[in-house]
Amino acid sequence: MSFDLATNGRVADGLVGRFGLKSLPDKLFGTDGIRGKAGELLTPELALAVGMAAGKVWSQEASASKTVIIGQDSRNSSDMLAMAIASGLTAMGLEVWNIGLCPTPCVSYLTKTMGAVGGIMISASHNPPEDNGIKFFGADGTKLNSQKAIAIENLLRDHNLSNHGDKYGKNVHRHGLTEHYQRFLSQSLPTNIDFQGMRIVLDLAWGAAVEIAPQVFAELGAEVITLHHQADGDRINVNCGSTHLDRMKQAIQEHKADMGFAFDGDADRVMAVDARGNKVCGDYILYLWGQYLQEQGQLPNNLLVGTVMANLGFELAWQELGGQLLRTPVGDQHVQATMWETGAMLGGEQSGHILCHHHHYSGDGIQTALHLASLTRQRGVDLAELVAQSFTPYPQILKNVRVEDREKRMRWNECEPLIGAIAKAESAMGNQGRILVRPSGTEPLIRVMVEAQNQNLVNHWTDNLVAVVEQHLA
Repeated sequence: MSFDLATNGRVADGLVGRFGLKSLPDKLFGTDGIRGKAGELLTPELALAVGMAAGKVWSQEASASKTVIIGQDSRNSSDMLAMAIASGLTAMGLEVWNIGLCPTPCVSYLTKTMGAVGGIMISASHNPPEDNGIKFFGADGTKLNSQKAIAIENLLRDHNLSNHGDKYGKNVHRHGLTEHYQRFLSQSLPTNIDFQGMRIVLDLAWGAAVEIAPQVFAELGAEVITLHHQADGDRINVNCGSTHLDRMKQAIQEHKADMGFAFDGDADRVMAVDARGNKVCGDYILYLWGQYLQEQGQLPNNLLVGTVMANLGFELAWQELGGQLLRTPVGDQHVQATMWETGAMLGGEQSGHILCHHHHYSGDGIQTALHLASLTRQRGVDLAELVAQSFTPYPQILKNVRVEDREKRMRWNECEPLIGAIAKAESAMGNQGRILVRPSGTEPLIRVMVEAQNQNLVNHWTDNLVAVVEQHLA
């Protein structure tokens, strides 16, 4: 196909055949921008068209800025997509500052602090190497609002893309801007905090955190042991990072480390492991960080925002401290929206995607890790002891069932055998447990979660519900 910007400023007819209503998904923008397999959904042609559409929307902003910041993770397809999107943006008269390899929260931070009209991150987060994604940020550093996302998608569907004649923008490489973000991470910590004498393992997942995370921990005095510490598009997230903690647990034991932090591919989330090998998920992070902010008088109404996945043991323990936990659907955009609505300053997901409005409006795995390490220094005890003093989680199992058929996946609640099985399980457990079934917003999966005080109940009903999903939907 071709894009002819010389014919009355209109995109050539090739766009109609390739990106018409019949070829685009019913909903292009998902819970975290546009995501799919590189070379299938995410082609250079689509990326160019998306860049032009976003450029048209942003060029109509009242802001005097015409700059867009683009960052990317280490996937092999990220260069291709970043260059194609930059071409579309510059075709619409905008200037692109390409900062190269960096975490997603770096793009968010720089978009806001550098006065850009918007930001774009090329990443599929924790997904495998063959996937990729396009995440958008508004001028305030938050994820692009739904109105602008709809406007971009409508332009693609209507083929209503035109450039500004000879008013083309520039594509400038400015990787040095990441130093501003790195300084911001250190400066967000309490005054005079350092990590001297601490030995910390970092699993960088062959991804976006490989440069910044080790540097900032080392500059604060920590002895840093790194795993998967090079940018590698073939191996990003493969058996490593925040979804695969075994190697980090082994390294903590081998090096007698105080703790470890594992990031996902774009470093907007983190999972920790203490010196005893215990996983410290987002529930523990919210509890410990929330407790500290509560003591400092910096947690309005003692309010935390979590999701439906938050452990019941965590919620009950937080209530014992006089706090309240508000639950939202899964997805940081839902957590963020509830935080804005209620004035809450801390929220996040069990997966380690944490939002702290005291410092940032984007989930930031490196910042979260720094503050958790800082907390151990302020308390004078190690992370394992902090975890031991917090709460006992209810047994919880989450299983993913692959369901390729999107219609079946999204309409799972119309499957009568599954609805009947859920009702039977809920009746059997009573108020001693809960069940959550939901489709993934980014992958062809249905997630089945069962939580109860009794592990045997959890095992039994998880197996039962997974079997029903496999039989009737998979």
